[in-house]
Amino acid sequence: MERVIFNEDHHAFRASAKEYCDRSLVPRMDQFLEEKTIDRAAWLEAGKQGFLGLDVPEEYGGSSVGDYRFNQVFAEEVSKVSASLSSCFGIHYDCAAPYFVDLGTEEQKQRWLPKFCSGEYVAAIGMTEPSGGSDLAALKTTAKKADGGWVLNGSKTFITNGDMADLVIVAARTDPSKGAKGITLFVVEEGMEGFARGRKLDKVGQTESGTSELFFEDLFVADDNVLGEIDRGFIHMMERLAQERIGAAVSNIAHATQILDETIEYVKQRKAFGQSVGSFQYNKFLIAELVTKVEVTQAYVDNGVVAHDEDRLSAVDAAKTKWWSAHVQNEVLDACVQLHGGYGYMNEYRVARAWRDARVTKIWAGSNEIMKELIGRDLGL
Repeated sequence: MERVIFNEDHHAFRASAKEYCDRSLVPRMDQFLEEKTIDRAAWLEAGKQGFLGLDVPEEYGGSSVGDYRFNQVFAEEVSKVSASLSSCFGIHYDCAAPYFVDLGTEEQKQRWLPKFCSGEYVAAIGMTEPSGGSDLAALKTTAKKADGGWVLNGSKTFITNGDMADLVIVAARTDPSKGAKGITLFVVEEGMEGFARGRKLDKVGQTESGTSELFFEDLFVADDNVLGEIDRGFIHMMERLAQERIGAAVSNIAHATQILDETIEYVKQRKAFGQSVGSFQYNKFLIAELVTKVEVTQAYVDNGVVAHDEDRLSAVDAAKTKWWSAHVQNEVLDACVQLHGGYGYMNEYRVARAWRDARVTKIWAGSNEIMKELIGRDLGL
């Protein structure tokens, strides 16, 4: 079914994004897999092409397009290459950017955003803690007031881009007596004394992304690095979760669609019992169901993107797109592995890596169970 939300500018931008992926990402995937990270050259090239500053005003080095569909197009093209790369770039240009643009002071924007847009600085968001998971209100990392700043102590885990981030937006508890209303955001910079990175985490999938632990030990952060208002960090995070979740949905369905397309070509060519595997009635019906389900989900996600672009996407509707797209993505990719037979379980096949990469999407950006809880509450249950 034809997608109708894009115009000529979006199509031209997609061509540029695809060219970047084909030139700068696809030929180096083996390197990224081996090193478990995206090297700085790929970031710098993305910055040079203008992909990292889509939400950043021009005076700070971005393009400030004011149209979330451009974010969507770039995420879709990168997701076709790798779910890992999409998550790394997405955390930077799609999740972290609104924090800096919306909450940063003029001095902070001048200091950080030009290099953020160029790829010289890579950003990460430090919310998740070893004991917290999706419960952002239960943070244990603390920040105590000191002369001219704050002293941070604590740790974060499962941090995408954590292995190389130059700027980390860290949520810390500044007033334990206030619960969720006593959390503040800080920007921790590479090289600060007391800031240490742990090991790159050995994940089931998404090998290319440098996911790490972060540690803060008596780390002094100046008042100039407070992002937003004191004790309003939880609210700041909640206000920006809708974009994170619709962004996750965009990547989820683009990733599933690409691998399904590749699987359809595979079953047309693969022979068994004297005919193509795809011609067996069961497989034919299964693929018909998968294609329809993907297209229906794409239409739903596209509708969410338009709603977000018009500033009318609710937190509940964002939760719906996030959980459903992750559910469909995993269902589709599991079927694609089955359709590949034994080869679908081999790491040399993209379908196997994609299957592993997708599993986490039902957990991060708020687990699917949390999303359903939000929806249920909205229904008065």
